Amino acid sequence: MPSATATKSGAPHLDSEMWNSTDSHASTSTDRTLVLDHIGLIVPELATGREFLATALGITRWTPVTDDPTLQVSVQFGAAPGHPLTYELIAPFGEQSPIANALRSGKHILNHLAYLTPSLETSGDHLRASGCYPTGDPLPALAYQGRLVQFWISPLRFVIELIEKPGHIHPFAEPESAEAGK
Repeated sequence: MPSATATKSGAPHLDSEMWNSTDSHASTSTDRTLVLDHIGLIVPELATGREFLATALGITRWTPVTDDPTLQVSVQFGAAPGHPLTYELIAPFGEQSPIANALRSGKHILNHLAYLTPSLETSGDHLRASGCYPTGDPLPALAYQGRLVQFWISPLRFVIELIEKPGHIHPFAEPESAEAGK
């Protein structure tokens, strides 16, 4: 497991080996370490988001689209070849989608930071002790094969998503063989 060391300023610095390790998402059930999985962006349509990210940021590797009636969103994950950062595009799925207000108001479009955890309960307790509060109960997410996800509001007013699926790797298609989805 990669380690974090402190820089001269005292800020944590993650070893670069974290991004090269095949088990960088591995964790034990007592470990409270959260592993960044993705940055969530709300878009009116997935195709619009894909086009912009491809043009502006070179994001050309995409997972299949997941329409999730429980969460009332359609999602698709993207990354640039050779880069570890993953983006999640989130579009409304249905009339009662919880992201509709963000689209109407234009606020909270950069929506959340999502972290993998081996234990939603342990990580939730840690977030609660840090002053965060949940936006609702944990729900199963189809994009994570039905594993539970839960959203939290931090005292700094940004959203944290916890995903109880340690070791998850998104199934990206390479650009030359990728189908853009729906």
